[in-house]
Amino acid sequence: SFTMNTYLFVYDLMQFCGHSWIFTNMIIRFMSFGKDSLADTFYSIGLVMRLCQLLSVLEILHILIGIDKSRLFPRFLQITERIIVLFVVINSQEEVQGKYVVCVLFFLWNLLDVVRYTYNMLARTGIYYLPLTWLNFSLCIPLYPLSVLAKAFAICVSLPYFESLGTYSIKLPFPFVFSIYFPYILKIYLLVLFIGMCFIIQNLFSERKAYLGTGNIKKKRS
Repeated sequence: SFTMNTYLFVYDLMQFCGHSWIFTNMIIRFMSFGKDSLADTFYSIGLVMRLCQLLSVLEILHILIGIDKSRLFPRFLQITERIIVLFVVINSQEEVQGKYVVCVLFFLWNLLDVVRYTYNMLARTGIYYLPLTWLNFSLCIPLYPLSVLAKAFAICVSLPYFESLGTYSIKLPFPFVFSIYFPYILKIYLLVLFIGMCFIIQNLFSERKAYLGTGNIKKKRS
């Protein structure tokens, strides 16, 4: 309906503005301060980044109620990966926030999202540019695995801090002989992250073939 299409356009516009601001800010800061800007990336753009990622949870709701025709499981995996790494790993450990890997991760995320939300906005209005469509369905294939590697590296960097500080680790008092050692959970999640990457890459190739394989530009709702 017109109302739902307008709502989705406004949502894509908000995400586009947020990620464009982050992406532009990162580039300008790097051109102005060089490598010195990398260490405080999280402090300068972390708030907007967290807001954009929280807002992206609505995309799962969009699929569930049927106004977005994307596949649920791949989108769910991509969103939860970012939420876990950003809020659980990076946001909880101040020492990790200053690592260069955070800047690399944010750069990859925002590059992908600026292209994706630009394509989505135009698609809501029935406008399809072949170069943008090609970029939207092609850029994610090499960049998504790189972002997974950056996520994995961020988790590995955070492990010593989780081990020394005991963040999120729980030891229940007697008589319960049970404890949760959070670094073990993160190590298990690393395996899940790479298994999920294989599934999502397969889905990305499938989407690219569906939209570009025949040379026709089709409408995408994601």
